Amino acid sequence: MTIRLGGIIFGLGLTAVLLLWSLLPGALNFAFPEKPDYYAFQEKNISPEGGFSFEGPMGNWDTQQLQRGYQVYKEVCSACHSLQYVAFRNLEDLGYSEAEVRAEAASWMVPGIDDKDGSAIERPGIPTDYFPAPYANDVEARAFNNNAIPPDLSLITKARKDGVNYVYSLMQGYNEPDPADVAKSPDFETPPGLYFNEYFYNINIAMPPQLLPDIVTYADGTEATTEQMSADVTAFLTWAGEPSLIQRKQTGFFVIAFLLFATGLGFLSYKSVWAGMKPKKK
Repeated sequence: MTIRLGGIIFGLGLTAVLLLWSLLPGALNFAFPEKPDYYAFQEKNISPEGGFSFEGPMGNWDTQQLQRGYQVYKEVCSACHSLQYVAFRNLEDLGYSEAEVRAEAASWMVPGIDDKDGSAIERPGIPTDYFPAPYANDVEARAFNNNAIPPDLSLITKARKDGVNYVYSLMQGYNEPDPADVAKSPDFETPPGLYFNEYFYNINIAMPPQLLPDIVTYADGTEATTEQMSADVTAFLTWAGEPSLIQRKQTGFFVIAFLLFATGLGFLSYKSVWAGMKPKKK
């Protein structure tokens, strides 16, 4: 009996040792992760001076900025990136009139069907159409972008961590590596066909610099600096990802006010109902 009990204890002890031995490397890697070569080059996201107009509980859309951001998307970003969840009619939220929305939609070519023979054609857009994709499929997208598929931008500010500041930072992150950081990671390199961007998650990005100064001419005369265009297109993409952002904040104020009023009313009702009742003496 004693020998059998000792064997069981020994077996359990050996199993525990082997289990701990197998888990130890993973625990150490989790507690002290090995940092990749590009870690030394990563920078924290930045934001425009003074922030964005839509931030904070009292924030609001700057319609002029949204229109400038739409212009940047149309003239620069739309060559590679889709906006599949946004329809042309939604542009009325940016301050465009119904006639302007119809004219803007007609300036885009969208897939259609020939009424005579049913063949696939391209036709001018109408307000109920959604923004067309720049490529027919992923294979074509890869072929034109160094084997990378440009992401859809409809929800990009919500799909990335700190998305608003991430997009703003990414547009301005095309710089030369800091020599001090290069000294810390001498094996790091940017392969041919990729571009160094200190705000991209692994530094090397397939998208070349896009927002070069004066690449667009703003209709309202605003100077098209890289910083200005980055802020404008970020605001536009934030609106595209959550058009009801401001309405949601405004609704929140009414809800909080109602809850405070209901709480006060309930407290007064409680005092009124129990006003004539005296507490029992112990």
